[in-house]
Amino acid sequence: MPLPPVLRSLVRSTPTVAPIPNRAVLSVTGSQAAEFLNGMTAGTIPGQSGNHFYSAFLHAQGRVIHDIFIWAHTTPAGRPGFLIEYDSRPSEAPPLLPLLKRYVLRSKVKLQDVTEEYDVWSAWGSEKEKAWETERQWVFARSGVIEPVWDKDGEWPWGSTPGVMRDRRAVGMGHRLLVRKGDRPQESSTHDVASADEYHLHRVLHGVPEGSDDIPPMQAFPIDSNMDIMGGLDFRKGCYVGQELTVRTYHTGQLRKRLLPVVFHGADQSLSTLEKPLEQSPSIAPQSEIRPQAIQSEEGAPRPRPRGTGKLLSSVRGVGLALLRLEQVEAVKQGRAKFITTNEEGQEWGVTPYWPDWWPPQPEQPE
Repeated sequence: MPLPPVLRSLVRSTPTVAPIPNRAVLSVTGSQAAEFLNGMTAGTIPGQSGNHFYSAFLHAQGRVIHDIFIWAHTTPAGRPGFLIEYDSRPSEAPPLLPLLKRYVLRSKVKLQDVTEEYDVWSAWGSEKEKAWETERQWVFARSGVIEPVWDKDGEWPWGSTPGVMRDRRAVGMGHRLLVRKGDRPQESSTHDVASADEYHLHRVLHGVPEGSDDIPPMQAFPIDSNMDIMGGLDFRKGCYVGQELTVRTYHTGQLRKRLLPVVFHGADQSLSTLEKPLEQSPSIAPQSEIRPQAIQSEEGAPRPRPRGTGKLLSSVRGVGLALLRLEQVEAVKQGRAKFITTNEEGQEWGVTPYWPDWWPPQPEQPE
């Protein structure tokens, strides 16, 4: 189920730059800053200073506190440091700065909130991206975990240019840009300047979750949220907070859920009969249940009712991101079931998932 043709009109065909709202930034400096962050994040701090990357903070039970972007940074004194970018909106997660300070102990690390100094933007659709956005290679674990394989002899995948991060979470995501508060990035002179909603739509169409709406703090598991595929997890590094459950899932677990993009349509419609995407998303609240319904067989006998439900996370312009059970997604693909959700007025809507074009090819399921 690649990107449905009916959604092609939503994909911007020109180079675009858009602001990313609700982002906070913390500064981490000191002679032990890299060591400190390596013990806190689910990814590995790059061995060479100056490299950016994407990862997460987890709590001890392995659920996500924040998905984060870590920017390599040079202090005014010329010393290497880091900037942590994360969702600033209130959530169930504890405030990040006090949380990190609890772990500093005697480490030579200084933490500071510098949110008022920076804005974050995204730029995509430029020809320049084709030079580094090459075909992906993947490693598949028996548990269902999927990891990207980066060229160890090539450039650092996330880039090292100050204030410019290659967004490798999905093919086609473009660049992430960190600029001084109130400034516009250089790309604003050569790209179409779009709204934050356009960036949200861009993410959703590519199946990329971000922030507390899509990766609910203290609830979401990183692998269910595709952070393995997006390159945010290292299953071979040493100890970090939340490692035990994450690594155990990789080696001995069985992945049963994935976060996927979905299309809304009438409850009695199918995706193949949808002539155009909805101009506005139905008023369906985040965390609304997405219920599977069995479709009667040709003989007229009803099939067994599928167990469990999915969850809608965020939506925009008739598409959204949802956490769904893989067995139910397969049943929908085979025409044995369909997904239904209900909006705030009690009206039912059909929900159809799809696998983004860049998604790794699905390995054959064991018998």
